[in-house]
Amino acid sequence: MTSRLCPRKSGEHIVKHAKYIKVLPAGIERLAKEIVDGVITKRIDVANFSQHELHPKASDEHAANWIFLVDTLNFCFWTPQNYTKYKVNGYTGYFALCAAINRAMSEGLDITNPEFYSEIDRQTLSSIFRADDETTKIPLLDKRLLCLHQVGKRLLTNWQGRFENVVKAANHSAVALLKLIVDEFPCFRDEAIFAGKRVALWKRAQILVGDLWSCYRGQGLGQFDDIEMVTMFADYRVPQVLVHFGSLQYSPELLEVLQKDTILENGHAMEVEIRGASIHIIEQVKDAVLAQLKEHHPDVDTRNVNSILIDQYLWDYRRAHAAELEHIPFHKVLSIYY
Repeated sequence: MTSRLCPRKSGEHIVKHAKYIKVLPAGIERLAKEIVDGVITKRIDVANFSQHELHPKASDEHAANWIFLVDTLNFCFWTPQNYTKYKVNGYTGYFALCAAINRAMSEGLDITNPEFYSEIDRQTLSSIFRADDETTKIPLLDKRLLCLHQVGKRLLTNWQGRFENVVKAANHSAVALLKLIVDEFPCFRDEAIFAGKRVALWKRAQILVGDLWSCYRGQGLGQFDDIEMVTMFADYRVPQVLVHFGSLQYSPELLEVLQKDTILENGHAMEVEIRGASIHIIEQVKDAVLAQLKEHHPDVDTRNVNSILIDQYLWDYRRAHAAELEHIPFHKVLSIYY
């Protein structure tokens, strides 16, 4: 396989060679202050994942397989016509996916079992993802079907049908698990060629590791001794927050493309630059936050201060301030990677 840069190095490389974006240090400083305050006030905390009503608890027997299933399908909940139309039990986006999976389980479907979803047919999958209204369909249904068949068959063939066996093979290393995921399950292989290098963005693979860590609170299947190596999860919403805080700036050419709601191809330079810059900025923010906490708040436990929690906080911030941030355009790509 062609050698590739890890996500952090990919972010550095992309920003260094970018034509359409700028990273602004003053905005990184503002964002770091926001995160420091969130850590001190416990608004940013590893417990937030398991406290959400739709997420499994570490004590749930199905938790690891649920997380793997959901993150296999955790992409593209919008259509060019409407960004929030797909709803399940009133939830939108990622939470609509969670609600649909939980509904299927409550209806008796063995949905977290790869023996079930490796052979699932289109009609059954469509029913599982039925929306609150009769006309709306979940986007990219056929691609979701292919992803489920792919990962389900790989789990059954190579891992005795249990995702926890993949996790255990990584021996508490987030980096090792990331490599296992992207090499073993091609639909997680979120990469691009940029300025002569293969760059790894790995949104769903990294959020899979992050969700395991968050659900198990860094213990058991969620213990990763190098969790700090996981970067943020480069999508299309967090960049809005980065622009809002003044850490990310778009060129006039890129801004025009975004304002026209142009659908970009996955791997387009504009898309890669936005996602790579997001990774780079959050890594810089993380480093600044850790330095500030060490200097000014030495009593704060920094073991759980990482890019995973920063990303989760900013993603929640965007949802909480949706109306305020909606004037900031975001890039649009119909992709299985985010």
